[in-house]
Amino acid sequence: MSAIRDRIAARALAPGARLPSVRKLAETMDVSKSTVVEAYERLCAEGAIVSRRGSGFFVAGATRPLSLKAIGPQIDRVIDPIWLTLQSFQAPADMLKPGSGWLPDAWMPDVGIQRAFRQMAREPTALRISYDRPLGFAPLRQYLARRLGERGIVAEPDQIILVDSSTQAVDLLLRFLIEPGTTVLVDDPCYYNFHALLRAHRANVVGVPFTPHGPDLDAFATALKTHRPRLYLTNSALHNPTGASLSAATVHRVLKLCEAHDTIIIEDDIFADFESTPTPRLAGFDGLDRVILTGGFSKTISAAMRCSFIAVKGDWIEPLIDLKLATSLGNNHVAAAFVHNVLTDGGYRRHLDSVRAKLSNAMGETVRRLRALGLTPLCEPQGGMFLWAELPDGLDSAAIARHGLQNNVLFAPGNVFSQAQNARSFLRFNVARSLEPQVCHVLEAGMKSQSQ
Repeated sequence: MSAIRDRIAARALAPGARLPSVRKLAETMDVSKSTVVEAYERLCAEGAIVSRRGSGFFVAGATRPLSLKAIGPQIDRVIDPIWLTLQSFQAPADMLKPGSGWLPDAWMPDVGIQRAFRQMAREPTALRISYDRPLGFAPLRQYLARRLGERGIVAEPDQIILVDSSTQAVDLLLRFLIEPGTTVLVDDPCYYNFHALLRAHRANVVGVPFTPHGPDLDAFATALKTHRPRLYLTNSALHNPTGASLSAATVHRVLKLCEAHDTIIIEDDIFADFESTPTPRLAGFDGLDRVILTGGFSKTISAAMRCSFIAVKGDWIEPLIDLKLATSLGNNHVAAAFVHNVLTDGGYRRHLDSVRAKLSNAMGETVRRLRALGLTPLCEPQGGMFLWAELPDGLDSAAIARHGLQNNVLFAPGNVFSQAQNARSFLRFNVARSLEPQVCHVLEAGMKSQSQ
């Protein structure tokens, strides 16, 4: 019964679809025919399926709401991407969150945020009340074009589309570029919400091992040749969760391979402002030909006033705008103006200098503490907030996460980030939230409890 319910919830069985015959399902599940008959009869009583004399059993009713959990593998909820998101958002205020993906509130530019709100109160009424233009707030797009140029990415303001979050940006691009069953490459490990988004779009996801220098190029070439993916979805700088950044040579090779196999790249650059010196970007080398760049400011300004962008070649602007309007009627005009005010306030650059210095100190200290406990970082990132570290002796990070929850500490277990589920012994640490001594005390206790 659970197997049938899960297939209906995942839309693998649509309304009106015929279920396997009693004999066939009994053979598939290695149970008796009477067990299948009993299950079907109970499902009929629930109203989940209907029986048609002489024809068999069929899915009843209208299409069920989409269940991401049902689409994915039936694994322990502790290593489910949505579980980590829910725990991060719903955790009590006093919970320590070394597994979360954002800076502590005290590190954010609240004085600049207050100034931006006061400035917006003096702006014309339309800014606070009316819909924005289809591309989004023009002064912010002009500012972004200049900022991207400083990083070697040439994009005119009219090649930039504002959206409400980086997640919305990726979702919009997936709607634009793929259909159910389309193959998409991701890094393994990669940002856990990429998995959830691709699952929602019913993509065929293929993971490529990620190294301290970027994707394993031999495995990347093999995946392109074998699977012919439509897209490659990645962070190329301050990668989530590993913290690594691609070298110029790796960027060049990835672009050549994708060009040879006609694969489009979505490059999520959400952590750009954490870099003191910009590293190479796929979009910079490519000139926005087959690379689409996304970015945003929830990590450095405010997660409560979300505003992000898509930079894309001119030919795709009009159809993307059509899709944006069809799905959202635009973007948050107030949030865009707010972000522009913060960015153009002289305090923002000072804020970034302070955050980068704090992160650098936190990175060094977190690496030192984790090594003392026997963990091994994949690499020592040159910036950003994330550190990807392996537990000793093959210990299970999911068990560490369970132990952490029992002791008011939220850890991020490795398999949340892994398509192949081969990161069992890894944890992602947010170094800005890993300095409380209790984090290491709970981590050490969890490791000892497994070893006993």
